[in-house]
Amino acid sequence: MNRRDKQFRQQIGFRVRERRAARNLTQAQLADLCGLLWTFIGSVERNVAVLSLRAIAASLRVTVAELIADPVEKTV
Repeated sequence: MNRRDKQFRQQIGFRVRERRAARNLTQAQLADLCGLLWTFIGSVERNVAVLSLRAIAASLRVTVAELIADPVEKTV
């Protein structure tokens, strides 16, 4: 994996963690909402598993696009 890919994955994990914290949810609480194990939430926050993003986004009441959007691309 190249540096850009690694950075992209880290940014997604950071955004999940940031959204979870903004809703005052623990990893265990978010896991319950998603129907996932809390250990997996920690794994996503460290190294995102893209296929589970839909469940996480729905539980956080955001779109997958909001989790994966590159802030640099938000030029209007």
